[in-house]
Formats: sequence, structure tokens, C-alpha cells
Amino acid sequence: MGFINWISGNIGTILISLGLAVLVAGIVIGMVRGKRKAGKKKAGCGCCGDCSACGGCH
Repeated sequence: MGFINWISGNIGTILISLGLAVLVAGIVIGMVRGKRKAGKKKAGCGCCGDCSACGGCH
């Protein structure tokens, strides 16, 4: 019974934490996908050629 009482007492905190974890995971996944597409004129390092800061990054 103690575990169920703890869950019911902290359900708001648990849901907010899960929501933040999903948000952070989505941001990280988006950054990884952006890094993979960097060769296709997407923002991020690794995309040299048309980049105005190309001389300063290597």
C-alpha cells in the first residue's frame, strides 16, 4: 500500500517529469537528425563549402 500511496501523492510530479523527458528526447533526436543531414545544406558544423564561417571551423 505504501507504494500506491506514494504514486498517488506524486502523480503530478511524475507526469511533469515524464513530459520533460519526452521533450528533451525529442530535442536530442532532432539535433541528431539535423547533424546527419548537415551535408544537405542543413545548419550545423560539418557543412563546409557554402558556410560563411568555413575558414574558422577547421
